[in-house]
Amino acid sequence: MIQGKNSMFNHSDIMGLALDATWKRNQTINENIANVDTPGYKRKAVSFESYLEKALKTNDSKDIAKLKHVQPKVVTENHNLSYRKDGNNVDIDSEMVYLAENQVRYNTMISQVNYNFDRLKAVIK
Repeated sequence: MIQGKNSMFNHSDIMGLALDATWKRNQTINENIANVDTPGYKRKAVSFESYLEKALKTNDSKDIAKLKHVQPKVVTENHNLSYRKDGNNVDIDSEMVYLAENQVRYNTMISQVNYNFDRLKAVIK
């Protein structure tokens, strides 16, 4: 049994963490796009899902408060790899795909959160 709250609120809290990570990923992708022509710039990415999965597996008590420490981390990808002579490793086509994928992920999560709150409103009425 989940401690402290019912599972709907726990689900919303986890969705909130995931939405924060998706927002951070969007900012990071936009930063990559903005720096596509900056010599020496290295592509950055956001790591989150693997950290959350690990925390969920090791959280024996299922206490959502213990997951608050799981935050998205910005990492430099392939810092030794360069596609161009100027040392930049950002591929604009790939970044546009990542941006579209992230937008779909964000919209899906927003829809799920809205659905959960609509269910709650229906119960309250």
